[in-house]
Amino acid sequence: MRLPSQITVDRALLLYVLHLAEPYGYLSDVKLQQLCFLCELQTFAQGLKAFHFEFFRFAYGAFSKDLDNDLTSLRRKGRIENFTVSDRAKEEAIPLLVNAIQGVEANEKVKDILDAVLAVYGPQDTGAITGSVEAVQLSTPQDPELKIPIRDIVFHTTLLVPHRIDVQAEFVVAPAILTKLNAALGYESRPAIDAQSW
Repeated sequence: MRLPSQITVDRALLLYVLHLAEPYGYLSDVKLQQLCFLCELQTFAQGLKAFHFEFFRFAYGAFSKDLDNDLTSLRRKGRIENFTVSDRAKEEAIPLLVNAIQGVEANEKVKDILDAVLAVYGPQDTGAITGSVEAVQLSTPQDPELKIPIRDIVFHTTLLVPHRIDVQAEFVVAPAILTKLNAALGYESRPAIDAQSW
């Protein structure tokens, strides 16, 4: 279960990924899910945590219900239309997120990873990126030496559980900016700060 502060960070970073993906044209649910999965994998590989989405093996690579719910919620709040970031989100939420990144080493590293993943996979079509995800090899906690490609993992198997992964640093936002970011995302009536955010 994600904490309120984690949900705000996830939604803000999801907007950022959509913003980065815009120049590459057509985006679908499947492609967005794969892009965010690859972003999350790369941040964990670097000892960092950004997104808090749990992913499962799905018919087309990886799927996160939390990501899907955040996407739907942001659409309802008018922050995205289909897969395009609204002008309001570009003017309010994206600058707040960029402000939260600047000068914070872990946040800057996460941004660099997201930028790099989108630069490589953003131009690919859905089939190519799904193929890349399905080729990713994962291991189980029971047998870390055994690597299994995602394409060979049974459907609906959990692939990624962020709260079980130990990292050296996490993408964090100062409480004052977190509250403003939450409001910019359209969630003004619900506080985004929780006891564990700092």
